[in-house]
Amino acid sequence: MVAALDFSTLARQLNSAPLRSALWLSLITSTAAMLACLVLGLPTAWLLARVDFRGKALVRVLVTVPLVLPPVVAGVALRTAFGRTGVVGQPLLEATGFAFPFTVWGVVLAHAFVSMPFVVLAIEGALRSADPEYDAAAATLGASRWTTFRRVTIPLALPGILAGMVLGWARSLGEFGATITFNGNYPGRTQTMPTLIYITRQSDQEAALALSFVMLVISVAVLLLLRNRWLGTP
Repeated sequence: MVAALDFSTLARQLNSAPLRSALWLSLITSTAAMLACLVLGLPTAWLLARVDFRGKALVRVLVTVPLVLPPVVAGVALRTAFGRTGVVGQPLLEATGFAFPFTVWGVVLAHAFVSMPFVVLAIEGALRSADPEYDAAAATLGASRWTTFRRVTIPLALPGILAGMVLGWARSLGEFGATITFNGNYPGRTQTMPTLIYITRQSDQEAALALSFVMLVISVAVLLLLRNRWLGTP
């Protein structure tokens, strides 16, 4: 792909309005999705790592399903649940007048759905590697469970939490199937970088290569960031 790219026209391709709009939307929605994944994924990962309860295996399976589910099927599942006639979407529409499909919030929902397993599994692994005896020591010194979680557990697991967030963000940035199935491809509203590349490739191969090069650079940057900062080097 890099060999086929015409670097003499790269600057012109990168300066196009559709690229800037799609890239900005991708960055915003991926970041919002990661905030949602952190809010939902951190307590879920803590439960899976530190608490024994009935149905734990089922919860882990449900968390992991989006990791192996075909993206288009994920989009169909989201539409069935959160569409205008969906199990959740119809009551939400009737109560508030709001519907997820074909909106920026729908893109965020699709991104969060497919990225959640990366975040939960990474954080769970980090919490399992953190010695629970530190939590017990804090409790014996009078710290509440919330204080222990905030001042002891989170700092010990922070590298794994950050790594999971970055991996999830990168996965969200590259999401295509669930996004286009659930939200369509409307420029400025639901058109992200992957959907723009898909549409552009049908009419302009050079522009599609330039857009793909941007995604390649971002992907390599994420890997280097993880390797050198949080995952360590061999």
